[in-house]
This record gives sequence, structure tokens and C-alpha cells, in this order.
Amino acid sequence: MSDPVLDENAVRWSTDAADRTDRPLLVLLHGYGSDEADLFGLVPHLPEAFTVAALRAPLAPPWPAPGYSWYPIEGLESRDPAAVTAAARAVLAWIDAQGFGHSRVGLLGFSQGAAVAMQAMRLAPGRFAFGVNLAGYVTPGILPGDEVLRDERPPIFWGRGTHDDVIPDALVAHTTAWLPEHSDLSGRVYPGLTHSVSADELADVHVFLTKRLADDAE
Repeated sequence: MSDPVLDENAVRWSTDAADRTDRPLLVLLHGYGSDEADLFGLVPHLPEAFTVAALRAPLAPPWPAPGYSWYPIEGLESRDPAAVTAAARAVLAWIDAQGFGHSRVGLLGFSQGAAVAMQAMRLAPGRFAFGVNLAGYVTPGILPGDEVLRDERPPIFWGRGTHDDVIPDALVAHTTAWLPEHSDLSGRVYPGLTHSVSADELADVHVFLTKRLADDAE
């Protein structure tokens, strides 16, 4: 399977190129059937110290579904771990091309984008300072970087709703077992929340990201 390539012209940036050099980078990965404009709408709710880049997934869902996807979730290739890994490698290639320092990059993904964010952290342990998993999951299987994550335990925030019926129960159970063993996990299960993001969750994410800025300053 060849890795997809991300569209550089589709990236939404929160800052001009001249203002990005000395600021930490937060990369946003949207969910299935959406695009880069979706999570970019969260920028006003995130700490201003970050340069934020919202990426567009490289695949198109089957017609007539709108938007873009990181990997197929239908048919014989449904949630294929190899496809998740290929998408994560595409994100890593894009980040590497930007020239940001290794310890100053974080990932924030929603749903399918969160699965890709977690996979990227597993492929390149130590490459990212932290991760934010909103209504997503960790893909089953073993990757070479898992043992490194188990030792390093990077900060990860995981938020999900009690009424989220999109992510299969088996994947939620797997993630519930996996994340505490491979990260410094924080987060919350939000009563009544469906497959979406709430104001309470955004407030918690803001606190988490503010702490990561403090980590950077130490």
C-alpha cells in the first residue's frame, strides 16, 4: 500500500509564515466526511501561543458522502490498520517537511483523525510532545514504537461522550486498556455527549494544552 500525500494548498494556518518559527505547532486532524475547515473552527478556543495547522485528509469517501477521509471505514478495507498507518505516515511526512523542532509539535484529532494522531505517535515516539484524542480510538495491533511510549508516557488527553454510538464498543474497550499503559493519560467521559465536541470538553482541552505550554517553558 502506497502512502497518500497531503495537499499542501489545503492546509489552514492560524498564523502567517513569518510568525511560526519560534512557536509550538498544533496539528489538527478532522474526522470522516469532513475537511480542514471543521476543526479549524476550534482555534478561538485554543491557547494563542500555538501555531495551529488544520490538515485535509487525502481520500474521498464513497459518493455521495461529503468531505474527505483518512482511511476507508466501509467494505473489505474497513478500519484496516495498514490504512491507518499509511495515513499516519502521510501526516509525519507533512510535519517533517515543515521543519519544526521535535519537542514542539502536538497532535489533536477528532474521531478518525484522532485514530491517525494516535497512530502517528506510535510510529514516531518522541516526535510529539503530546496528543489530544477527541471521540477517537487507538488502532489494535502492535507497532515498534509502542514499547518506547510505554517507557516515555507522553501526555495524552482522551475525551468521549456517554452517548457516542459511532466508535465500536470493542475499539473503546481496547483504547481504555491501551492508553493508561502507554501515556500519561488525562481526560473525561462527558454525560449525554454524542459523537461531537462540547463546550465543557473544549474547556478541558484548553487546560490540557495550557499545561503543555508550561511543560515547554520548563
